[in-house]
Amino acid sequence: MPSQPGTRPLRRTLAASVLSSSLLTTCSPTPAPAPLIPRPLAATTPSAPAPRSSPYSKALTRSLHRYLDDLPGQLSVSVRELSTGLSYTYNHRLRTATASIVKVDLVVALLLRAQRRHRGLTGWERRSAARAIKVSDNAAASALWSAIGGASGLAAAHRKLGLRDTTPGPGGAWGATTTSAADQVRLLTALTSPKSPLSARNRRYVLGLMSHVTPEQSWGVSAAGREDVALKNGWLPRPRDGGRWTVNSIGRVRGRHGHTYLIAVLSHRHRTMGAGVKAVEHVAELVTKALTKAASRR
Repeated sequence: MPSQPGTRPLRRTLAASVLSSSLLTTCSPTPAPAPLIPRPLAATTPSAPAPRSSPYSKALTRSLHRYLDDLPGQLSVSVRELSTGLSYTYNHRLRTATASIVKVDLVVALLLRAQRRHRGLTGWERRSAARAIKVSDNAAASALWSAIGGASGLAAAHRKLGLRDTTPGPGGAWGATTTSAADQVRLLTALTSPKSPLSARNRRYVLGLMSHVTPEQSWGVSAAGREDVALKNGWLPRPRDGGRWTVNSIGRVRGRHGHTYLIAVLSHRHRTMGAGVKAVEHVAELVTKALTKAASRR
């Protein structure tokens, strides 16, 4: 079975990565290109109905503008610091394909389904979940997609989790699911909050898998703090973008001065995968530094 993107180490060739995205791009008709969306500015909590502004967010927005204005493509970031509640979102209207970050979503949906049936995961389900997240195995993700009931099962999980901006991919193209950075922080909140619909045991289970991603795939939001990171990345070249790259990274990062961040950086239309990774890592580091500085002044 052809694989979706997210299974190849960063150092592999572009040709190998293009092959890895073939299932995602051929499972359904390619939609018409989306119009470019200007970068709106926002500094919000993940659930806030409207953007708010604050001194640290204004300075951070200016810094992001200076960095991103010279780069092709678009990028959105959402971050929340758990101890202070400080948060920030940039370009909140951007929706991108998830690529392989949706594998976390698939495992969470599987766990919610098992909880409803008052059972744990089977041995097969555990092996598939581990392979989907730790090594980004696409065959395992496709099996999980089927196990949860495909798009309808994933949509049901989204309603339970309170995700507002995430739409399952058409047909079997789970990597073509679209999402926002704020929704990905909501998903991460479901892995860290005692108010989550997931049990404490299941929250620890998913974070444990994300804490043991293969080293070749540990780039991304880990740039914000490499001591204790639970993450998942996704990447693919998209025909609808002329072969340019979507590069995403989500995770929980324990960084400087004991602060813990939930962070999602989504981006698309990079000329190369490497350029996308560089942008994602720079933005992750930039926003967490700004929130750390703001937290120290409280």
